[in-house]
Amino acid sequence: MSHREDIRGDLIVAGHICLDVIPAMHGPSHGQGMGELLAPGKLVDVGPVQLATGGTVSNTGLALHRLGLPVQLMGKVGDDLFGDAIRSHLDGYGSSLSDGMIVSPGEHSSYSLVISPPGIDRVFLHCTGANDTFTSDDVPDEALPDARLFHFGYPPLMRRMYEQGGAELERLLSKVKAHRLTVSLDMARPEPDSPAGQADWLSILERVLPMVDVFLPSFEELLYMLRPALYLELCEMHGTTELLACADGPLLEALSQQLLDMGTAIVGIKLGEHGLYLRTTASAARLRETGGCAPDESRLANWTDRRLLAPCYVVDTVGTTGAGDCTIAGFLAGLAKGLTIEEMALGAVGTGACNVERADAVSGIPSWETVQARIAAGWQQRETTLSLPGWSRHPDTGIWEAQTPAGA
Repeated sequence: MSHREDIRGDLIVAGHICLDVIPAMHGPSHGQGMGELLAPGKLVDVGPVQLATGGTVSNTGLALHRLGLPVQLMGKVGDDLFGDAIRSHLDGYGSSLSDGMIVSPGEHSSYSLVISPPGIDRVFLHCTGANDTFTSDDVPDEALPDARLFHFGYPPLMRRMYEQGGAELERLLSKVKAHRLTVSLDMARPEPDSPAGQADWLSILERVLPMVDVFLPSFEELLYMLRPALYLELCEMHGTTELLACADGPLLEALSQQLLDMGTAIVGIKLGEHGLYLRTTASAARLRETGGCAPDESRLANWTDRRLLAPCYVVDTVGTTGAGDCTIAGFLAGLAKGLTIEEMALGAVGTGACNVERADAVSGIPSWETVQARIAAGWQQRETTLSLPGWSRHPDTGIWEAQTPAGA
């Protein structure tokens, strides 16, 4: 497998970060629900608390670090105990990993209290904290010239990024793009009745995607933002917000084409157990403009006008926390290494597969070389149940690719 070994500068991962506070809880009595378990005035006996960091900065950033890539982390915390705990946790993975974190005096760090009794759906009590005040000024200009890629995650969980029609998100990405970095963007699905859920995400994406080289949402996030009426209709029809069963080739192609028309160059749609859908622009000129991680001329044809589905690998799943973020880390690692689109896609789903072999977000992520060795050894891929009319599967890579012209 050929790739660039001279990884220059750093990859920056910025955006949302929080501390997850997870008390160990005993199982409820027979037939008891969350309401009975947490009844007013009741003393609930719990076990030791587990502390873990969450969000893009922690999950994608630490996964890239574990894969062996040079990464800077830029999240915003307060000067409080939770902020100290977040930075200490990051430094546990590498002594300088918290150096790029923004500590804001007088602000509260973001945290989630995770109430997760065995056998009952979890309840999250979330404080967005300092994430809400993250602005373009929090990304120092001096950090950008030596970097090649800037990945930003979860703007729907960061108030300044979606208020005023996404003006601050536009300022941030414009500032980064002025330094000719490759810009990557990940999303989160807000609650429909929350302020973030009421934002006009179609308008925000139209505003910022011309500055985004790589856009990496999940299927449900994308459907909610581009087709909100269809999203709500499908949720009501199926009685759930988990809509992966509704994904198919024609819908994925329609959504990805809409994103390309808005100005992004590379679309990666996370499909959970079905893998990763990829769509790239037909414009070689646009790919050349994708910044520090742009495909070199020898790879340009390989990356131009492609529609692929990389299936997941078969593993014993222990937990899915951070699986999408780790898949993104594998994607960005392959992009930074200058791989072919097929090599990058397999590395992305391979990294995501390693993640789900552990209960937490990043401890299952090995080195990049270990991921590649598992793939080279014939790691079994899952069979897809998605409807993909006009697609065929490559016998060597196992990747599905559209054979009909786009829009046919």
